[in-house]
Amino acid sequence: MGARVEFQGRTWQVTGLVDGRVHLAADDGATGCVLAALLVAADDFAVVGRSADELPAAEVWQALPLAARERALAWLRHIREIETGLPGGAGSGGEPRPAYDPQRFTLAEREHAKAAELAALGWTKVSRNTVQRRRIAYHKQGLMGLVDQRTVRPRSATGRADERVVAAVLEALRDLRGRKATTAKQVIDRAERIVDRRYGPGRVKLPSAASMYRLVKALSDPAEPLGSPARTATGPRQIGGPPPALRPAERVHAATARLGSPVADEDGRLVAVSVTAALDEATGCVLAAVLHPQESAAELPVLLAEMAVPPPLRAGWPGLLRRAHEDWPRRRLPLQARLEATAARPAAVPETLVVDTAGPAVTSWFLTVCEGLGVSVESVHTRGNSAPGACGHTLGVLAGAFTRYAANLADAARPVTQPGEDDAGAAGGWFSMPHLQDLLDEWITARWHTRPQEALRHPLLPRAALTPDEMWRVLLGASGAVPLPLSGQHFAELLPVCRKAVTDAGVRMGRRRYDEECLNEHRGRSCPTTDDGRWEVHYHPYDVRQVYIRLPDGLLHPLPWTDQAHAQRPFDATVHHRITQVLAGRTSGGTFSGPDPGTGAWAQAVRPTSRVADAMPEPGGGPAADGTAGGGQEFGLWDAQAEAGQW
Repeated sequence: MGARVEFQGRTWQVTGLVDGRVHLAADDGATGCVLAALLVAADDFAVVGRSADELPAAEVWQALPLAARERALAWLRHIREIETGLPGGAGSGGEPRPAYDPQRFTLAEREHAKAAELAALGWTKVSRNTVQRRRIAYHKQGLMGLVDQRTVRPRSATGRADERVVAAVLEALRDLRGRKATTAKQVIDRAERIVDRRYGPGRVKLPSAASMYRLVKALSDPAEPLGSPARTATGPRQIGGPPPALRPAERVHAATARLGSPVADEDGRLVAVSVTAALDEATGCVLAAVLHPQESAAELPVLLAEMAVPPPLRAGWPGLLRRAHEDWPRRRLPLQARLEATAARPAAVPETLVVDTAGPAVTSWFLTVCEGLGVSVESVHTRGNSAPGACGHTLGVLAGAFTRYAANLADAARPVTQPGEDDAGAAGGWFSMPHLQDLLDEWITARWHTRPQEALRHPLLPRAALTPDEMWRVLLGASGAVPLPLSGQHFAELLPVCRKAVTDAGVRMGRRRYDEECLNEHRGRSCPTTDDGRWEVHYHPYDVRQVYIRLPDGLLHPLPWTDQAHAQRPFDATVHHRITQVLAGRTSGGTFSGPDPGTGAWAQAVRPTSRVADAMPEPGGGPAADGTAGGGQEFGLWDAQAEAGQW
């Protein structure tokens, strides 16, 4: 209440929060009312006077020495105590220490007190000016501004080579460009002559021979190796119990539950899956839910990205949702209604994230991210009727209800099989992992969030069971504050990282190819900021539709999967089912026991399910006199429409 925000090119003041809607008033007297979820997800939304949270890049942070990281995190708590009076930041609870009370002392006095405290603790060369510089650097650069810059080594493709030598090598490469039989030794000799002619013999110290060879390799164009013809513009271009939560996102629980039906993995095998979800304790809303194989746990940074970044802020989200929506004919919501409902779905950075000790692993990088965002991580044992145990039970109910819903969908869509024909979908595996994930997201939005739950009852309405959406709106208005989500760029930053080469075909990951126009000027080139020349790629382990690559401008750019236009619609459900049928006819190799594999039950078990394969004659059996094949079956003409009727 009372905060000033920027929205639709104007500055507004928040005058009220009622039923999940934010009432706004502008300086010129204009008023407005908008849904809180839509307001904070708008592209031009910003809180006046609040700087955006800056997350350090995962690889840069992990490359820092442990002592430098610990010192930066210690500085973060000291800076917060100077500005707000509390080491955990505003709203973390507790009373400020007397020397850091903002109501009694000025900012300069609190900086003097902090410098004296750190000096008493044994910190060397800490004055009031040092504390002030650290505080300003934090507001400009985030957590990386608190890192000792002596430990941040800038990487360069030329290393520590003299700039005059680098300029000479570049000139030599330009002079010898396009000449046949050009070698690196010729480039080095020419560069040495250029240096001697320009600066005088012996005036510039040249690197060793090995360093010169590395310099030539780093500066040469990979698309034009030494001795190759020069490219032209017309050439071909290949492109136990804490108090209960009373506010939305005050306490969010990460829990895991098993689903009752397996899915078809990328290799055709049936795998058991689990769902890991982030459940808001106060409202019962599912802020995020990801499917993953049971043998591997979900990654917490991915879950945090899913719950903290609204879908409308993610790159390419509307197109991805449209393509996924069209691959299945039986939907609970029309496309436009689903887009609007998903955009209004709650998303926020939790104040406290409760993680089960037996659940997903809590890594050092995840703790660093949570510390930077002000998220408190709490590890608990799930037991009894505690809040973590109740959230685990709620997720179990969700998993059971969704399993029944998915089974009903599969039964309704499964074609009627002919007598004697094996239906691979009957034993499970009708859905693939992306199919089931998309159905889960829609089901949570359309069904779970609109389903009254016995555990969601407001003290003023104890006899009325509320839905998660209704509880979110009720508590949002009662708390008087809207939990803010992260920006779209943060979504890619939180995803796992790997390094890949950028080739003429784009980036390859998991036997898939990702490409976009932003790679045109970097194809075949080495990354100038990494030691091995490969590029930093962020990927979603449970969504293969696009990845993100960090280009020299420092930003993460989305790269769509090149085959998603035809692999995701409109016949992928049918094609997937046919592939499952074919793979179900496979048998494992090796030894066996039983009758002769050419006769009896074994032959029936390994007989291919394809009708064309059944019509083929056995080797050595020519056509019979009556015109039939050796096996007594007619070839006939293959009817595509009749075959399609079996799908």
